[in-house]
Amino acid sequence: MDEILGQVLRNAVWERLDMLSELANRADAPSLLSVARSELPRLTEGWRAMLAAHEPDEKGNCPVCSTRWRQQKAPCSVWQAAYEHLVAGGLAPSQSNARHAEKKAKTRQSSAPGRLANAR
Repeated sequence: MDEILGQVLRNAVWERLDMLSELANRADAPSLLSVARSELPRLTEGWRAMLAAHEPDEKGNCPVCSTRWRQQKAPCSVWQAAYEHLVAGGLAPSQSNARHAEKKAKTRQSSAPGRLANAR
């Protein structure tokens, strides 16, 4: 059951991101403004929550990415991705990111029904 729920949640998130990318690439200016006003606060709050969970502890380790046997020094991959996408110029979607998203979407669409059927 957890596997099915996990797949449903992942698919919903990917679909939402795909929809937002589609809007960013094809919507007219008034629609973009409306979407930006509603979605940017949600997206920034999501980033903040995720980054807060990955904030280094007093030893400089990421509490989420670390395991009992292997400590992950900061910055972990989540902080690195945040920097790459939010600071180092990754805010605007690139053509390669769009192609990557399309490829992932096709993979999800073709594999999701089989996974759900097999998981039952």
